[in-house]
Amino acid sequence: MPRNPRQQLKDYARTLYLRESLTQAEIAERAGVARTTIVRWAAEGHWEELRTTMSMTTEEQIRNFQRQIAEINETILGREQGRRFANAKEADTIVKLTTAVNRLQTEAGIHDIVNVGAAFIDFLRPMDLEKTKEFARLFDAFIKSKIERR
Repeated sequence: MPRNPRQQLKDYARTLYLRESLTQAEIAERAGVARTTIVRWAAEGHWEELRTTMSMTTEEQIRNFQRQIAEINETILGREQGRRFANAKEADTIVKLTTAVNRLQTEAGIHDIVNVGAAFIDFLRPMDLEKTKEFARLFDAFIKSKIERR
């Protein structure tokens, strides 16, 4: 189920915060919200803490989730015969981890699109600053249009 446009704007702003070296004012301008909104979102979402952990790739996150599922399953298999089933907490954790893996494997959301755009901006910047600015302006419009359509 698609998220609401406000949540997608927040996700877009968070991605800009985490992936680019922009000021809060620049992020606010690109996302089309007030700087105070960015400050509030950053504080509520602990974006600064996220920034330090964002070096982990999607593949690494998936592997970590899969290791956690395997560990729970090993614990279950280590029980005596007839008791090798997940308790409620384990079953809930397995469902949540499996859902997270599936989402990471299948969802090409705004976050992923922004990451590709940011990488292209980094690629283009040393070659042609004016084209970089134009691309960034058009890319921002593109992202906003994707958010509005969802």
